[in-house]
Amino acid sequence: MRRRTVLAAAGGTAIAGKAATARAQAPPAPSSDVPRPGTESGPYETRIRALMARMTIDEKLGQLQQFAWTGDTGPGGGQTVAAEKAARRGRLGSVLNIYGARTTNTLQRMAVEKSRLGIPLIFGLDVIHGMWTTFPIPLGQAAAFDPAVAEWDAEVSAREARSNGVHWTFSPMMDVTHEPRWGRIAEGDGEDPYLAAALAAAKTRGYQGDDLRSRRRLAACAKHMVAYGGVEGGRDYNTVDVSEARLRNFYLPPFRAALDAGVATVMASFNTVSGVPAHGYRHALTDILKEEWGFRGFVVSDYNGVQEMIVHGYAADRSDAARLAFNAGIDMEMASTTINEYGKRLLRSGQITMERLDDAVARILRLKFRLGLFEHPYADEDTAIAGPTKASRAAAREAAGRTMVLLKNEKSTLPLDRSGSIAVVGPFADSTDLRGSWAGTWADAFRPVTVLDAVKDAAPKASVSHVEGVDASGRSTRGIARAASAARATDVTVVVVGEAATLSGEASVRSDLGLPGRQERLITAIADTGAPFVVVLLSGRPLTMGGWLDRTPAVLQAWHPGLEGGNAIADVLFGTVNPGGKLPVTFPRTVGQIPIYYNHENTGRPYDRANHYTSKYLDLAYGPQFPFGHGLSYTTFDIGEPRLSVSRVRAEALRKGDTVEVAVAVRNTGRRKGDEVVQLYIRDPVASIVQPVRRLSGFRRVSLGAGKATTVRFRLSAEELGFWTQEPHGRFLLQKGEIRVFAGNSSLAKGGRTLTIT
Repeated sequence: MRRRTVLAAAGGTAIAGKAATARAQAPPAPSSDVPRPGTESGPYETRIRALMARMTIDEKLGQLQQFAWTGDTGPGGGQTVAAEKAARRGRLGSVLNIYGARTTNTLQRMAVEKSRLGIPLIFGLDVIHGMWTTFPIPLGQAAAFDPAVAEWDAEVSAREARSNGVHWTFSPMMDVTHEPRWGRIAEGDGEDPYLAAALAAAKTRGYQGDDLRSRRRLAACAKHMVAYGGVEGGRDYNTVDVSEARLRNFYLPPFRAALDAGVATVMASFNTVSGVPAHGYRHALTDILKEEWGFRGFVVSDYNGVQEMIVHGYAADRSDAARLAFNAGIDMEMASTTINEYGKRLLRSGQITMERLDDAVARILRLKFRLGLFEHPYADEDTAIAGPTKASRAAAREAAGRTMVLLKNEKSTLPLDRSGSIAVVGPFADSTDLRGSWAGTWADAFRPVTVLDAVKDAAPKASVSHVEGVDASGRSTRGIARAASAARATDVTVVVVGEAATLSGEASVRSDLGLPGRQERLITAIADTGAPFVVVLLSGRPLTMGGWLDRTPAVLQAWHPGLEGGNAIADVLFGTVNPGGKLPVTFPRTVGQIPIYYNHENTGRPYDRANHYTSKYLDLAYGPQFPFGHGLSYTTFDIGEPRLSVSRVRAEALRKGDTVEVAVAVRNTGRRKGDEVVQLYIRDPVASIVQPVRRLSGFRRVSLGAGKATTVRFRLSAEELGFWTQEPHGRFLLQKGEIRVFAGNSSLAKGGRTLTIT
């Protein structure tokens, strides 16, 4: 049994940990162009102070304003008059939804050459998983269990966007969630804070690199702060009621990881947090982010989020909303104009201070200097990237292949033979709807490769036929009989089903997670033929599968895979790529089972088949359809039990930076080269705050040839072995006692060892 002796770290005391995860420690060492937190010196601070000394209050308030560029007509259009006017007067800090070197340059010249002080604008765009070259949705990228995939996407996105005059992207989105009904699960990394933290850091590095002045880099934005993934019922913009411990242990770690990676900005979220709208939640935006963590970048509101505090019932009017948001920590206001309009009045009345105003302005100017905009405000119109390149397509294709998750493969149905006859059926068989919910209208000119075209290209000697069967909404069943006939007449059928991109993403919440309309009837009709077939699932979230799963020999989860998605799917179907992805989120059996997630608490009466009075559903089998971390391969692997460098370690030594090495042997026991994700979990069975039954504490994707073996090594630090308590100012505990350590290929890993902290 664990004793209650503890070592506590309060309010940011340094505790060693790994770079990819969120740390319970002092702020990270800054990069060369960012001043050290808490100091007043830095490479741009003198210039910032000199510039601010020349600014009027109106010009300072203007820096806090971001307008939306809502038209495609370019400068002079009726929807852009306000932005142009404010830019000329030096009363604007940023514009979003604008891109294109010529368009951005025209507006930038108004700010730089027409305004009194010539302060450049920052141009932002929602480059979430690609600009011209769309990569898999972020949830799909998480399935790769490979931070390099997220980094590839960010690097390609940054090159394409920056060349087109964009300086700033509103990504990475790191809202951890247990709610697959929530449409924005597609935009995040799933249900685990450790995985989300690793990917947030990788995405930040990919966007920003080592020098934001580079014409190949973008400023990143960590969003949404905070707890947006906990919205009730999965309904977007909804209520979140969360404890301090859950906030710090579950929702905040990815944000801390992004800060450790040097993220330039942070965005507030639409939801309330325990009764306070996030845009007015000083505890997160100032107490934790700016003061405890020492964040020196700026916080931007979400679209109209400041003004919406009135609708929440938190602010009395627009002036009150401005006061509350600004004092909570919002530095730049997106779309609504409350701070700009009421700032002078609030200053005169003492409801906001000049010190706070100067702080916000300095944060925004600091990023403009870091981006090199004062020296190079304009994009090079001659070198602007106008579309996907051969190299960017290759990167997107490889990335998509790494995100595919083989859910089921009875009797080695996959991979397919490239000869014979193949029917490709279903609403998404010949569909270009592969890019996902945040592809952006700017990418519409570039047609994704369809699954049908990719199958034809991958199997040129095969006879390939196509029948839609049902439409994407699944309403019409007139083509099902033809699809079944095609299945009978061919050697194998590929059934491509799922949900349209418009059914996931922001404001796209579903109460039913089954296949839309009558798509399930199509699968059943194909199964009734008795002919061999496989199912490819396209979706922006986990889907429930019902009875058709039992009748389907093989199922490939392809997410929304992006511009090269069709080719990536064909690569996996025919074995050019051996699938190695894993589920970053639990797949429920039915919607009524939600929330269901691997890192749950044990309860006082955990499920016991022999005991009626335990936690379960009467009308549903216990456990998920597929667990977190699940994913098959065309080969097989053996993962050994974890070996610890020591079986006992002193708590004080861990607190001072010592770690415990965990070695896990893995062998490819099959006949084909493949990838396996070795996953490390811990369980803290007795703690002063009840801990999850499992916590992911390490993962490594390895590639092994047939018969080959390797040893994967992890390090457990105080960061992984401790937890945050309920104290509002932050208290991190590392308790003495036993920790169970598990290794395997999913959250159901069985091989374990015991580590004793003394």
